[in-house]
Amino acid sequence: MQVTRNQHDKVKPYEKAFTMQSNNIIRLPRAIQKTGLSRSTIYALLNRGEFPQQIKLSPRAMGFLESEIDAWIAGRISASREA
Repeated sequence: MQVTRNQHDKVKPYEKAFTMQSNNIIRLPRAIQKTGLSRSTIYALLNRGEFPQQIKLSPRAMGFLESEIDAWIAGRISASREA
């Protein structure tokens, strides 16, 4: 996966740690379970661009790539260990 960015774009921690381990798509309840975050917190992080973006599955269904969620979690762990 190649991402083209200009000099002003920041690379998000979950993008740096992203590896193509799994293309499984998980729905919001599983993302809540994996992260331990509430639905409202996940949506707030999405709005601020601090959480992996959703994938549109159908007109009324969205999901997340499990590998991006796992990489985001790993980034949060790494950031907390550095602090």
